[in-house]
Amino acid sequence: MKTPTLTPIIGFLLLATFGSCQFFSSGSGAASMGTNATGMPYEIVVVADQTVWNDAAGSKMKDELLMAIPGLPQIEPSMRITYVSPADFNGMMTYVRNILVVTVDESKYTKASFNTERDKWANGQAVVYFTAPDKPALIDYLDQHQGQLVDYFTKKELGRMANVYRKTYNTPLLDKLKEKFDIALYVPESFDSYKDTTGFLWTSNNANTGRMDIVVYTFPYTDANTFTKKYLIAMRDSILGANIPGAFPHSYMATDTLMTMYTPVTLRGKYCGVLRGLWQMEGDMMGGPFVSHARLDETRNRIVVTEGFVFSPETDKRNYIRRLEAVLYTLCLPGESGLPQETL
Repeated sequence: MKTPTLTPIIGFLLLATFGSCQFFSSGSGAASMGTNATGMPYEIVVVADQTVWNDAAGSKMKDELLMAIPGLPQIEPSMRITYVSPADFNGMMTYVRNILVVTVDESKYTKASFNTERDKWANGQAVVYFTAPDKPALIDYLDQHQGQLVDYFTKKELGRMANVYRKTYNTPLLDKLKEKFDIALYVPESFDSYKDTTGFLWTSNNANTGRMDIVVYTFPYTDANTFTKKYLIAMRDSILGANIPGAFPHSYMATDTLMTMYTPVTLRGKYCGVLRGLWQMEGDMMGGPFVSHARLDETRNRIVVTEGFVFSPETDKRNYIRRLEAVLYTLCLPGESGLPQETL
């Protein structure tokens, strides 16, 4: 592994593209015969009658699937939608990786429901069946379960990508992380440069025409107040400000506190604090999105933070930040292994 000094966050950078995804285990139908799902990440085929799709219920579903991704500097939709009628849903269309099948039938259903299936027609496929007796019931369900559709498909995409990283990763960097922090984090092979200081490691692909960065740091756990937006931002600014310089003297990384949100989630059955938002370079005209996971390592009474951040001006950043977020899901603290159930 090359170990040059990391260059400052400078220049117009574009994230590198990673390899294709390793999908879920095989299931029924075509999947059992080895057919792999097709399509690009975060693309979805919606199968619904035109009377539903072109009405208020369809508009409601579109609004959710196209909802803006939080924490980005510009509006970018969560998914890309392809619509197809039930009569035209056949052949290659059935092999797409993400499929939403919407059925409204008062003779079959008494209430709206949301059911999922993996590998229905192809390996690596995520299918949602959204059923209801009528269109008002669909709308009412969406109102009461806001975000469920897009969250489900997003988690499946993160799991697919995390599965790739668990199989194709930078082995010397993994060894370094085990030695330094006693953790496993499966970082892509393109991250071939790093900066190693006390309690902090910064790794990057360090490319001239494309760059993304991941940092890992730890600090002692004191009490439950650690897991608050204010505390985690303060630690982020303190540690990253001291370790990530800008292109000019006295410039350093900081958090745009007005654009940062904090979400507590359950990961591997335990609490995880997620920060996402925008970073900026104080003393420089630079910035971009970031996402970080803060988890409690009970064996050492410490907080382990893993973070990915992007600098890619004048380009869409949805897939970039999500690739980095998938890396964070591969984190294994002492005593853990494999991928968390939440990504499978």
